[in-house]
Amino acid sequence: MNDLLEAVRLVAAPDVMIAIVASAIYGLVVGSLPGLSATMATALLVPVTFWLSPIAAIATIITASAMAIFSGDIPGCLLRIPGTPASAAYTDEAYAMTRKGQAETALGAGLWFSAIGGIVGTLSLVLMAPLLAEMALSFSTFEYFWLAFLGLMCATLVARSSPIKAIASMLLGLLVSCIGMENPAGTPRFTFGLTDLLGGIEPIPALVGVFAVSEVMRAMVTPEPPKLPDRKFGSILAGQWKLTKKYQWPMWRGNFIGVIIGVLPGAGADMAAWVSYAMSKKFSKEPEKFGTGHPEGLVEAGASNNASLASGWVPSLLFGIPGDTITAIAIGVLYMKGLNPGPTLFTERASSMYALYLIFILANIIMIPLGILMIRLASQVLRAPRAGIMPVILLLCAVGAYATGNNLFSVLMVGAFGILGFVMDRNGYPVAALVLGIVMGTMVEQNFITSLIKSDGDVLPFFERPVSAVLATMTIGALLWPLGVWIWNRTGGRRLPAQGAAE
Repeated sequence: MNDLLEAVRLVAAPDVMIAIVASAIYGLVVGSLPGLSATMATALLVPVTFWLSPIAAIATIITASAMAIFSGDIPGCLLRIPGTPASAAYTDEAYAMTRKGQAETALGAGLWFSAIGGIVGTLSLVLMAPLLAEMALSFSTFEYFWLAFLGLMCATLVARSSPIKAIASMLLGLLVSCIGMENPAGTPRFTFGLTDLLGGIEPIPALVGVFAVSEVMRAMVTPEPPKLPDRKFGSILAGQWKLTKKYQWPMWRGNFIGVIIGVLPGAGADMAAWVSYAMSKKFSKEPEKFGTGHPEGLVEAGASNNASLASGWVPSLLFGIPGDTITAIAIGVLYMKGLNPGPTLFTERASSMYALYLIFILANIIMIPLGILMIRLASQVLRAPRAGIMPVILLLCAVGAYATGNNLFSVLMVGAFGILGFVMDRNGYPVAALVLGIVMGTMVEQNFITSLIKSDGDVLPFFERPVSAVLATMTIGALLWPLGVWIWNRTGGRRLPAQGAAE
């Protein structure tokens, strides 16, 4: 109870409350601008967190990401241009509702069920994290190695592109994490004689580059989105309780899927939205209505993407393994503020963890009034010229990069990773897998080397301990999965139609 009261005091501090409101407005505006993702919004906040207290810094990340995920629905519904990747799954459905004169219902569903999903995801974080923390206290370097390795493999399994391309992206990220001399041997690697590379590549400049700068480059080669026509919205939340009662099972299924996918390292809100929308169509009693402006898919996918946001913090807080690209950025902020992820965080800094839970709940509650206001102001925000927004974003990227390293080399790194992210995206290589490799490469290597030193070079202890053996089996299965899919496609998957034709 003392920890909870201390958490309330921490959250009620003026700087934290100001940070929550300011980042909420910022997240709503950035998320509603077509092409600017929630991850980019979060990455641009990192320089601001340098001057904030630990709780205020984490509050900005949590609130801005939750708001941006919801407000990405606004341009998708009104212009058929998803504001964030998480809203792309049901953009056509929402736009079809707008064409039928039901824009208020579509936007209201996105807002209402996003808030419900966020609260359910927070409850899952509250329930799961302490239980897993107790189990994690018995983990050794052997278990942490397999857990980190499994996180890397999960990112390749959930990638929407080719698993081979996802593995290639992940291996490139691991290669980047090897740069510098902060390794178990203390030997300079891949520095090419540059003293600036001795400290390695910081994750934050890499993240800002691949997500924000590459977004600016994409905007340069794509046409300007159409302008939003003038219109007045009616009641935004009218009829949402009726939808809640009618589609309560899809809503709870979306919440459950979002929680499960959020815990998977590297998956994130956009994957949760795509899977939930597909599940909604598969189990619907009216699948023929999907694509014509049917709200059922919006209910399930809207609940799912925000539920995954909170549950994605479970592996991040417990093991330092990012659940998605947003928590990958958050892990960097946590380390910077002295809140090092790990099971002891729940015992030594319990009040900070309770404060984090309260911020999640508060962010999803204030999402409703601020979201309604944002929907009504959407016509003004969506008229902002892209030519005026992108230079400001590029300037913020440069300032943020300089603030992280206090040198010009960090700015050059942001530019280099921006070009890399742009090229990878254009060729179908998932950037999220690259980021996961950069963030987790050090964890994989250090736990592997430490384990080998403890076992005197023997690899059997990696498989002898019960938990380690289970994690090893899951990891090897995930590693061999793409090979199994490839063999299936080359053999059984192609023979079946031929046999059917012969019959």
